[in-house]
Amino acid sequence: MSCFQTLREQGYRLTPQRVLVIEAIHDAESHISAEEIHAQVRAKYPEVNISTVYRTLELLKKLELVTETNMGEGILRYHHADEGHHHHLVCRKCGRIFDLDESVLDSLTGALIRECGFVPDLKHLAIFGHCLECQE
Repeated sequence: MSCFQTLREQGYRLTPQRVLVIEAIHDAESHISAEEIHAQVRAKYPEVNISTVYRTLELLKKLELVTETNMGEGILRYHHADEGHHHHLVCRKCGRIFDLDESVLDSLTGALIRECGFVPDLKHLAIFGHCLECQE
């Protein structure tokens, strides 16, 4: 189901601003910040305010249509949720980001359930450390 269809079914209007925010997220090659989204939307709709972008992102998060991740730079980045769960390893020294297959976290999920009685929500995760090149 598309973001547009979900919004309509939930009773939300498809304003031009919302459409442009969703398009910016879907067109992004990687995770995108609210400021980057705002710049793209503003190029097509100059009157849009950054607060409109933030409100739209909050709505999309609430409806689980986007994921939000801090990749260690103090900036929240967004990604459309229809690509499924994915995780990242972020090198604190060189800044490289490596994708991590979700199956690697299966044992962590099991351990948290067994040992802590806690079911984690591991939809989108960034783990910080050092890559082998920077570790040497």
